[in-house]
Amino acid sequence: MRLLDDPIHLDLDFLQDPHTAYEHLRAGAPVRPAIMPRGLRVWIVTGYAEARSLLADPRLSKDNKRIAELFTSRLTATGGPAASSLLSEHMLNSDPPDHTRLRKLVNKAFTARTVSRLRPRIEQITAELLDEVAAAGSVDLLESFAFPLPITVICELLGIPTADRDSFRTWSNTIVSSVSPEQLHRHSTELAAYLQELIAAKRANPTQDLLSDLTHVSDEGDRLSEVELISMAFLLLVAGHETTVNLIGNGVLALLRNPGQLAALRADRSLLPGAVEEFLRFEGPINLATIRFTAEPVQIGDVEIPSGEFVMVSLLAANRDEERFADPGKLDITRPAGGHLAFGHGIHYCVGAPLARLEAEIALGGLLDRFGDIALDGEPERLSWRDSTLMRGLQTLPVRVR
Repeated sequence: MRLLDDPIHLDLDFLQDPHTAYEHLRAGAPVRPAIMPRGLRVWIVTGYAEARSLLADPRLSKDNKRIAELFTSRLTATGGPAASSLLSEHMLNSDPPDHTRLRKLVNKAFTARTVSRLRPRIEQITAELLDEVAAAGSVDLLESFAFPLPITVICELLGIPTADRDSFRTWSNTIVSSVSPEQLHRHSTELAAYLQELIAAKRANPTQDLLSDLTHVSDEGDRLSEVELISMAFLLLVAGHETTVNLIGNGVLALLRNPGQLAALRADRSLLPGAVEEFLRFEGPINLATIRFTAEPVQIGDVEIPSGEFVMVSLLAANRDEERFADPGKLDITRPAGGHLAFGHGIHYCVGAPLARLEAEIALGGLLDRFGDIALDGEPERLSWRDSTLMRGLQTLPVRVR
């Protein structure tokens, strides 16, 4: 069994260039101890084979109650108030059989066939937003396009007033970013209270939307509890727009930095579905997958992770592993699609993946159809990435269009 060095300390600076750090980690030890920016001691996984294996390993648990118990003992820095517990009882924080039950209740809403019915509405929203972008000429593409498109879609799908979307963006950004524990607690409590009131309204006066369906659904006599409903609404809201915002933003940036690939995509629009898969691999919207812990000792390669240890799997790092992908640091929209881990792997594979793919394909296709010229507005080196270990996304993406 291999003995590893002391934990590597990862501060927020590494989020601006994680690929360099991950390349060194993969070469030295694709599974090793680390101290995260908030002070949590974990085992970080950066190799593709190791990541794929551990994402599907039933010995790694996501039981939220056990995670809360372990958290205090593994935190090396001063802790503080955590996120509201009303937001944590969802399928991403559970193991079978609870996970199986919860996922079954939402699966039907996110099948490829069901999602495909949303295409006309997504195309309509895209066209309206691009009209506004065209009128402005110079915009922050995240603020003007990449954010409002998916948040409008998920709000309509769930039955949430789109007038509240800016509040959701504030709450969501806080919850997925490296902020103070006090700010995290305040914003998550506000979001939980909002969702609690909304669910009560849906229960009293159901409408034609997913949240009303979840409030009243009964699958073989099973229903979601009040806390499960709030948590599920939170998960669908945050995951339903955060991933797509970053997928669109990262994809556009990748094309602008690779003009040859942009020209190829303009010349042959049939490459678009494969290009979306390459954007997911090359600069996916998720950096580190949500937290897991070892329910028993786990041997992975020549390393043994003891029982009761947190494990963080970097989807971003796995998708740049040269053992799996040829020339992984190169954007190639003709690369054979498939194999990437951008949406995870195993039972927790992203339920919203079909929706994210469809939105990205329509959004990017719409941009290319509408504008013959898209360019960064400002110096590329001034672009910065969000302070989030979960999300891989830009702070802003200023562009000029013609």
